[in-house]
Amino acid sequence: MIEDFLPEKNSATQKVTKGSVLLAEPFLGDENFERSVVLMCEHNPQGSFGLVLTQTTELLLDDVIDDDIYPDVPLFVGGPVEKNTLHFIHRRPDIIEGSVELGERLFWSGNFQQIKQLLNLGTLPVADIRFFIGYSGWSAGQLDGEIARDSWIVSQSDSDLFFDCATDQLWRTILRNMGGAYRVLSHYPTDPRLN
Repeated sequence: MIEDFLPEKNSATQKVTKGSVLLAEPFLGDENFERSVVLMCEHNPQGSFGLVLTQTTELLLDDVIDDDIYPDVPLFVGGPVEKNTLHFIHRRPDIIEGSVELGERLFWSGNFQQIKQLLNLGTLPVADIRFFIGYSGWSAGQLDGEIARDSWIVSQSDSDLFFDCATDQLWRTILRNMGGAYRVLSHYPTDPRLN
């Protein structure tokens, strides 16, 4: 049975906080979140908000805003909710106006005008920021219910991985870094029937 491969869960490892990451169980069965890593930006009794870090698009930032952005800045899909919204995370502590600190060298949002200026001046490297269209959202208690049903593995991770690791390797890399049974789970095939 597939459950035999799952690590034992305990409440300490499953506590969601701002800056936590959710890793989709390998057999989640939801195409919006298959093998995804979701960075949690908000989690409170009213609901939860996060950004999928592993879904790329063919679009650039310049394609979805009226202003010209000179470097090519890729866009990611933050989730299936409100894909007409734009969100961003960065690892620049000097861009603090309007930013929410999620962890060490990890920030969500900020002064968008300042961000655009810094990108165009070349003082904000594209490697230090990620832009997302849409987001992932859960109503009150919904995410906790999904975690209780083992749909997600909750982890804390080195935030530099979010920017430096290849998007298609992030899910596997975080699980591998967690060690033990999670390392075994990281090798679970996408379609076990083809194994």
